[in-house]
Amino acid sequence: MGRVNTESASKQQPLLVLGKITEILDAFSFDRPSMTLGEIQQTTGLPTSTVQRLVTNLVQQGFLDRSGDRIRIGVRMAYWAATATKDLDVLSVVNPVLKDMRDLTTETACFFRPEQNYRVCVAIAETRHALRRDMYVGKVIPLSAGSASRVLLAWDDELAERVLSRELESMTEQTVTEAETMRTLLAQTRADGYAITTGERETGASGLSAPVFDSAADIVGAVTISGPTLRMPQSQCEDWVDLLISHAEQITRTLGGRYPA
Repeated sequence: MGRVNTESASKQQPLLVLGKITEILDAFSFDRPSMTLGEIQQTTGLPTSTVQRLVTNLVQQGFLDRSGDRIRIGVRMAYWAATATKDLDVLSVVNPVLKDMRDLTTETACFFRPEQNYRVCVAIAETRHALRRDMYVGKVIPLSAGSASRVLLAWDDELAERVLSRELESMTEQTVTEAETMRTLLAQTRADGYAITTGERETGASGLSAPVFDSAADIVGAVTISGPTLRMPQSQCEDWVDLLISHAEQITRTLGGRYPA
């Protein structure tokens, strides 16, 4: 009986180690891309000696990279992620995330991609409320208005300059039509990591959006929660920022993407 228990323990031990390694790797995020050993220990709650031992081994194997006292996910992991996601259909990743966002907020969740000087809705999980914004897959919207437009421009300098070099179309009284004002707002969006707009594209409508990136840290689209301002005042939009960013981050992770440095 003792022999059986010993064999059983030896089989379980590697799984326990893998669980601890997973905790360490999961401690890193887009808003916390690098940490010290102490920060990793505080985030995971693992014993200091365990963190030191496992991090040292992970660095040696290329799972983590170390620069001074800062530690980050290793380049080797990015290579594997790129291989794993080579043939991954973006929409197959996006759609279930949008449905989850819709169920959590009860509002419409969309995914937009840039096309020339426009953005196109390529995926949607529509609200079940009777009062809703007019949105559907294939809808084309100017890149000069709305939270998704602001996000797509904020992380694509070439696209932003192309759009801002032309006259900005006014869609409502709240639409920003001054190029310099828009440049300031784009800089703020990039600093914040998201955008909230009210009434820019459609009077009485609100939206908040966050970016999704690929393995080259290029923006591939914007995730958006939108609905009537009656249900989505500024305070409600702000309350949903963490939910929005975490779901956008989930898509980026699944696609093997990374945030720009």
